Amino acid sequence: MHDAGVTPRTDTRSRAQKVALELFAEQGYEKTSLREIAERLGVTKAALYYHFKSKEDIVHSLTDDYFADFDALLDWAKGQPVTEQARHEVLDRYVTLVLSGSEVFRFLEQNRASVETMEAGKERFARFRDRLDEFVDVLAGPGASLRDRVRATGALLSVGATCMFFRHQVDDPDKLRAIVLEMATELIRQPCP
Repeated sequence: MHDAGVTPRTDTRSRAQKVALELFAEQGYEKTSLREIAERLGVTKAALYYHFKSKEDIVHSLTDDYFADFDALLDWAKGQPVTEQARHEVLDRYVTLVLSGSEVFRFLEQNRASVETMEAGKERFARFRDRLDEFVDVLAGPGASLRDRVRATGALLSVGATCMFFRHQVDDPDKLRAIVLEMATELIRQPCP
């Protein structure tokens, strides 16, 4: 049973994140105000302020949530055996995660200069780089050759770029997901000795 005080707060927080991303996409991060976010959300500025003190707080919450999902996937992936099947499952989950967070990823890329000027902005991009390195380690395997590490990196980066590029150009996200997964899997497939 949910505590009545928790569910609405969490719902308002996630709805505020969604509305903020919509407005940032429509008019840009710099031109969007907390007042506009509150108005579109249908709450008072004070109600929004309860969850987020600034637009920067909203961005931090988006990236923190996104990184928490990456961390959970990495924790799971590190416990898997180093097999072709496990690598495929890691990629499968990675593609799902990237597609589900494509709006956040798009925002970060389109507003990189604004995000980097925020307090701890550059550190947030470095955090993504650290996670990418860990995913490469998982996909390439321990002691992997440079070739295998480059292939794993290519697979991961192509997932992000392809999902971001095509996400709003396709009517069937499942079809896009299948194509992206197939492509990334081909990139990491180990040649038979």
